Amino acid sequence: MKGNIIILSAPSGTGKTTILKRVMPELGPISFSISHTTRGPRAGEKNGSDYHFVSKDEFLRLKDQGDFLEWAEVHGNYYGTSVHSVLALQETGQDVVLDIDIQGARQVRQKLKQPYSIFIIPPSWEEQAKRLRGRGTDDDATIALRLSNAKKELGDVDFYDFVVVNDSIEEASEMFRAIILSLRAKGRRLANGQEIALL
Repeated sequence: MKGNIIILSAPSGTGKTTILKRVMPELGPISFSISHTTRGPRAGEKNGSDYHFVSKDEFLRLKDQGDFLEWAEVHGNYYGTSVHSVLALQETGQDVVLDIDIQGARQVRQKLKQPYSIFIIPPSWEEQAKRLRGRGTDDDATIALRLSNAKKELGDVDFYDFVVVNDSIEEASEMFRAIILSLRAKGRRLANGQEIALL
């Protein structure tokens, strides 16, 4: 039985990475798709673990070869998801989480038959700005750009299957966990495409 492919999107600084790190170790057969990116690593990030950090030339070479399930340019940097690694993980029965933005989500929906999707939003824009400043990684101009882009991203929220408000990291994490478990309970597809009936 194949695993589920789950798109996870959120405005920058909303807390999706924290939620993933809190919940995924508890969920058993689930993997985090590691994206390729041309941006430099932040403090504590490791190549091959957080991202595959590559040059712009290498990224464009992979894109032209058709190696990406989705790709996008965000805040001046490129991000992409390897189609081969995602499908290989799915074939082993693992759920695969794609941490991608709305541009990438649109591409995945066009290429895959049945991805599920979750959108995480902040409780307010004031709180979102506070969180971005608290990270200490961006200047005021970058924070303003991220907030502006975040408001535009909310225009796609209706295309997502689930919406989680990250007012409390504990509650948001539990909601994310419940969604993954509910998708598993909904029924997995057999090799012939039939649904398993849950009795």
